[in-house]
Amino acid sequence: MIITTAKKDQSKDIASLIMKAMNYECCKNFAGSDHTLDDFNRMMTTLVEREDSQYSYHNTMVAIESNKIVGIIVSYDGAMLQELRKAFIDEAKKEFGLDYSDMEDETQKGELYIDSLAVAEDYQHLGIATSLIKETIKKSKRLRIKKTGLLVDIGNPKAEKLYTTIGFKYVDNKCWGGHNMKHLQY
Repeated sequence: MIITTAKKDQSKDIASLIMKAMNYECCKNFAGSDHTLDDFNRMMTTLVEREDSQYSYHNTMVAIESNKIVGIIVSYDGAMLQELRKAFIDEAKKEFGLDYSDMEDETQKGELYIDSLAVAEDYQHLGIATSLIKETIKKSKRLRIKKTGLLVDIGNPKAEKLYTTIGFKYVDNKCWGGHNMKHLQY
């Protein structure tokens, strides 16, 4: 397996894994009752292809096994959240007629934020997520950002255990996307 910076032509596969990370219920909620998960996938693919989006391929590392993307991690400087989120807000208005400009901030200045992490079903429990997180921590050091942070759903103790095993510590509680979350930092 290799971990490398994503390329634009991988956008469709990356978008599908981002949706897995978000969970399909959340994706359907973002798309609204008049739209499908396929509609949301098309929008996410566009966002991954863009260079000014929080989900951009520029912000993504991929794990590749046998020429197949088996995992992704999306991270960016928390200080840039508002600037990067504008692409999501604009695309959601255009595609779904929905305005998400009042979403809560999930990160802040001083933190390299792990926005999305997912591993393909057939490749789980092989250490891929751990490897992607460790590469992101190295990215944080290269960028001279002292902390790496993420949100984990309170209802996902397996993910929380993975993060705390790596060295992430509890910071505070947040509510994001209607879910109670724990904010962890490394």
